[in-house]
Amino acid sequence: MAKKKKKIKHVAVAGNIGAGKTTLTKILAKHFNWSPNYEDVENNPYLDDFYKDMPRWSFNLQIFFLNSRLKQLVDIQKGDQVVIQDRTIYEDANIFAPNLHEMGLMSKRDFENYSNFFGTLTEMVNPPDLLIYLRASVPALVGQIQKRGREYEENIRLDYLKRLNEYYNTWIKNYKAGKVLIIDIDKINFAENKEDTAKVISMVNAEVNGLF
Repeated sequence: MAKKKKKIKHVAVAGNIGAGKTTLTKILAKHFNWSPNYEDVENNPYLDDFYKDMPRWSFNLQIFFLNSRLKQLVDIQKGDQVVIQDRTIYEDANIFAPNLHEMGLMSKRDFENYSNFFGTLTEMVNPPDLLIYLRASVPALVGQIQKRGREYEENIRLDYLKRLNEYYNTWIKNYKAGKVLIIDIDKINFAENKEDTAKVISMVNAEVNGLF
């Protein structure tokens, strides 16, 4: 008797600031008829303050993101739709918070408090069925950030992006929670090139249909 194919429920798009997560989420949601979950940047009460004074607002910002993404995961588990999520809960704890701490922008006390809270929360949720990682060089990220022209991102430091990239690559290298598809945006411009868009859709389709 053939093994029953498990239904895919959760696809997540991961990547540094400016990698194209939201753009890819929109493309895949439309093509596969998935329900998109976007990162709430417009209604985030801490982002603008954070980029002006990182040490003061880093803990508040990370807690806001953690709560926002945890709520998304709870809704995904309760619902019956296939959801594609713009950024994962794991990026906050494995990349952004440790980077802030190492740069001296989050205190040891706040970082330990945050990490312990994250550990408790993630015992209650499941990892995505497929994680899509958008890998990018710092120049590619800077180009994308400048194109979209968000005012609060004008103060992002190059060393901050570079360090985030290093954390991302280490995290993906050691990621064991599920299936990973890596897309190199320096080589595949799915945002502007229709052939590249089709290529990415084909790559994702192959992963989704070969998952279980």
